[in-house]
Amino acid sequence: MTDAIRHTRLLIIGSGPAGYTAGVYASRAMLNPILVQGIQPGGQLTITTDVENWPGDASVMGPDLMVRMEHHAKEMGTEIISDHIMSLDLSVRPFRAVGDSGTTYTADAVILATGAQAKWLGLPSEEHFKGFGVSACATCDGFFYRGQEIVVVGGGNTAVEEALFLTNFASKVTLIHRRDSLRAEKIMQDRLFKNPKVAVLWNHEIDAVIGGDNPRGVEGVRAKHVETGEITEVPCKGFFVAIGHAPATELVKDQLELHNGGYVKVEPGTTRTSIPGVFAAGDLTDHVYRQAVTSAGMGCMAALDAEKWLAEHEADQTAAAAE
Repeated sequence: MTDAIRHTRLLIIGSGPAGYTAGVYASRAMLNPILVQGIQPGGQLTITTDVENWPGDASVMGPDLMVRMEHHAKEMGTEIISDHIMSLDLSVRPFRAVGDSGTTYTADAVILATGAQAKWLGLPSEEHFKGFGVSACATCDGFFYRGQEIVVVGGGNTAVEEALFLTNFASKVTLIHRRDSLRAEKIMQDRLFKNPKVAVLWNHEIDAVIGGDNPRGVEGVRAKHVETGEITEVPCKGFFVAIGHAPATELVKDQLELHNGGYVKVEPGTTRTSIPGVFAAGDLTDHVYRQAVTSAGMGCMAALDAEKWLAEHEADQTAAAAE
């Protein structure tokens, strides 16, 4: 454990496409930023396999892309620290962040790029079997279910991508959705419906995950029809929850203005938050697009916004000192 205090003009919290791109631009602006990676360096793309919509790469593995971004930020001069910010005080100047390592980081400006995390259904049975057949990451855990039956719950791009990916391992994948149509992109839906290993159970919600305790493991799910209440049991060894993501705003939820279910609110066309000198980029603030490329674009915007704000702030301080 260390109790060091580190000061920086710009602290970047988070290490997905938004954080690393902010690091590249802030370094080019000679701000000498410190980037604290957080609990999942590289963010959500590290638990994605093929990324087919990153410009310039027809297909790239998510983890490889994030390794390249990290390397790029480092090459430009970003100091990248493997630590996890446990608390952040935006009521003091300089801003004050405390890492899990015991290090305190003080900063004149902060870029928040903490991203989003998988949502869960909130069922006691889901919690009981987490890590024992219940997962929110197909790319992490799919290979455990070679030749087995798998259930995925959800109706958006995430659910369809996970279901398709899991057909590489499973004998059968059942996608359960509470509505009668999917929200996923049409191209993804077409692939799903054409796949002979996939079955879809429409208009059903998960009532419970069922399984044994000796050894602990999933044996199926109980699905309830949303209108009739009729129960269908679907056998499976793996149950994957793919119902979207929630912004990781724990550090700032009582300090910054939030909207749309917990996303950090920024001034339109900027990355400025409700506190001057604090900027937000990527999935933390984006409830509309949520793409790697838009996150990276916002990381660039945040660095440029921070550079401009710091220049004005420092000029004001110099003028005040001269008076």
